[in-house]
Amino acid sequence: MNINELLKLMIKSGISDIHFKANSPPLIRIYGKLYSTEFDKFTPKHIEELANTIMNEEQKKIFQQENELDMSYSIDGVSRFRVNIYKQRNSLALSLRVIPPKLKTFEELNLPVDVLKKLCSEPRGLILIAGVTGAGKTTTLNAMIDYINENYSYNIVTVEDPIEYYHKDKKSSISQREVGADTKSFKNALKYVLRQDPDVVVIGEMREFEAISAGITAAETGHLVLSTIHTIDTVQTIDRIIDSYPPHQQNQVRIQLSNVLRAIIAQRLCYRDDIEGRIPATEILVGTSLVRKLILENKTADLYKAMEHGDYYGMRTFDQDLHRLFKEKKISMEEANDKATNPEDLMLKLKGIFRDEGN
Repeated sequence: MNINELLKLMIKSGISDIHFKANSPPLIRIYGKLYSTEFDKFTPKHIEELANTIMNEEQKKIFQQENELDMSYSIDGVSRFRVNIYKQRNSLALSLRVIPPKLKTFEELNLPVDVLKKLCSEPRGLILIAGVTGAGKTTTLNAMIDYINENYSYNIVTVEDPIEYYHKDKKSSISQREVGADTKSFKNALKYVLRQDPDVVVIGEMREFEAISAGITAAETGHLVLSTIHTIDTVQTIDRIIDSYPPHQQNQVRIQLSNVLRAIIAQRLCYRDDIEGRIPATEILVGTSLVRKLILENKTADLYKAMEHGDYYGMRTFDQDLHRLFKEKKISMEEANDKATNPEDLMLKLKGIFRDEGN
């Protein structure tokens, strides 16, 4: 059986990841939970054959040099996959993230519609989507790109590693550049991106200092910059950006960040209690004058309070959104508690709901 037939058999509703490693049957993740499949155990030779089938010659050379490879793979009419090939116990292993064939709207993704539409209308500045692995950052990022594409006449340039969602020109023109295939590195692509006359610059992920620095510079020069970042919440995102700079530059970057930051949307996926599936809880920090002042003065701990009282601007904390989801009976008390930033405080508020309903 070739890998296309195998993946066609394995794709089902709710599946997000597929894992292949030697001497084990394939594993699949459905709505966040990992399950073993009923396939026989795969030998090291089977795994190697699968990997060699999906890699081209250039990718095989990179893998031989690095023992790691990020790439994308697609099966027409089935799905696209973000693939990581790596070594463990001296044999190959593959992790595939399933990319849905159709881009979803903010409404379909249960995201804060009004806030995201308003942010997409910003002509310049930096907007970040934060979260841990598997929190849906890339899905939200691409929903924003699609909304901009449908509603504004912009030149959009993306730098991705790898490209996950393919976008077609609608009102906007989109150039998608994949590291490895279209450009040698993030650093190279970002060095020249401002010469490509972009209105919107999309950086697939701010992993390293070069990407963070290039994103801030692009936002400073009057572009709208969208990116994802691997952090647990909005406040840690700001600390992470500032800490990526050498100590003698950190004061300067606080000034830059306070000037360009439009918003950070952080996500945590929660198991639903009303239907099968998951729903995002979101924390939203908007770059108001108070938020800019707190960043400048290095009072990031006070940003939580600013978010709690920033409803007028569309701001909220994770705990406030978890409280809402529980009140709407979309998640259980246990799930809200598990995803909370301050579980003890949230639990008191959730129990207050029961007392109110009892009256």
